[in-house]
Amino acid sequence: MADLRELYVEMVTDHARKPRNRGTVDPFDHIGHGNNPLCGDVVVVTLAVDDDKIKEVKFDGEGCAISTASADLMADAIQGKTIAEARELFREFHACVTEDGSAEGLGKLAVFEGVREFPLRVKCATLVWHTLMAALDDSKEVSTE
Repeated sequence: MADLRELYVEMVTDHARKPRNRGTVDPFDHIGHGNNPLCGDVVVVTLAVDDDKIKEVKFDGEGCAISTASADLMADAIQGKTIAEARELFREFHACVTEDGSAEGLGKLAVFEGVREFPLRVKCATLVWHTLMAALDDSKEVSTE
């Protein structure tokens, strides 16, 4: 368990300090805005989709280390996936961090498994995922409250 905690700290720190997917897709096909008023995290997700495949995804905004790392790793994970695959990954990730869902098959996203022990941090980890769903559903905006 100590190894997983160390990996969590290392991965979250790395992706929070040096996010690889920060920015805006230009031009984008979908956009979503997310807000966590409790801690002040604000995120915008833009996507370019072609023939039901996510060709490019970027995020921008301000957030804590968990929120930023989750956004960056989410972008890595869904790039090249179909919309249906991205929705399924959302369900798996959400179950992993909110319930006793399995982290198996989540790859690097599995480091967020321990977040479920800290309910306020779950919102930080899932905000960008809910924002992605809002973008794909063309509902544009989502809030954790």
